[in-house]
Amino acid sequence: MTESEIHLDRNSHIPYFAQVIDILRDRIDSGIWLAGTQIPGEPELCKMFDVSRTVIRQALAELDHDGLIVRKKGKGTFVAEPKIGESLVQRLTGFYEDMVERGLTPVTQVLRQQIIPAVGKVAARLEVEPGTPVIEIERLRFVQNEPIVLVTTYLPCERCPEAATADFSAQSLYKFLETRYGLVIARGRRTLEAVAANDYEARLLQIEIGQPLILLNSISILEDGTPLEYYYARHRGDRSKFDVELIRVRAQGNVKTILGGDIDTLPPGN
Repeated sequence: MTESEIHLDRNSHIPYFAQVIDILRDRIDSGIWLAGTQIPGEPELCKMFDVSRTVIRQALAELDHDGLIVRKKGKGTFVAEPKIGESLVQRLTGFYEDMVERGLTPVTQVLRQQIIPAVGKVAARLEVEPGTPVIEIERLRFVQNEPIVLVTTYLPCERCPEAATADFSAQSLYKFLETRYGLVIARGRRTLEAVAANDYEARLLQIEIGQPLILLNSISILEDGTPLEYYYARHRGDRSKFDVELIRVRAQGNVKTILGGDIDTLPPGN
């Protein structure tokens, strides 16, 4: 469909803004407008569809809300990069394996890897005494040369001392723990919340300060109930989405639905 062929059904009961949304969405979904492409401005869209600016603004607001377009102040409106999906509850896989399965090439930059004394919530979540040596690993994860997630991991040094010096720039932490120490994570607990990027996070993730991040806090647990790993991962809100599985179970004659953090499973992070 060329620009001159764009038209709305003036006799339809479907509102004009909804018809505009469908046409613009089809251009994005079909690849006519590729990710990163600048779309026509509001005045041009008004002429293309022969509608008011109010209609165009309502349509663009909906597309923006759905994450299909992104507005850059002083530059215009662009087709958004597709969000990278990750599984919250279905599988016990790490970020590295998850991206490879999706046909993407993950790259990791190790920013910090050291042994420190456990304090505060790190000690509490790993269920160790304050001052216990733990391994801290901070990694910046890239997909297709774009920084997507900043993750900080803590492990009890006593359980896996070689993790303090192993190269995790091109291997999965979970795979290392399994093959080197026979430590297999069985379940976990995690929370998910929205936060604003601080100066440090914004600089590493190449976003603006205050831009939304999806913060994942996770505790990884062995079969015997011992916590092996605590991590928190800051995912770019504009490039990440999470699939959530709902499980319907029966308990004492009642039916309940379990969502997200109520299920002992792990989000991808390692």
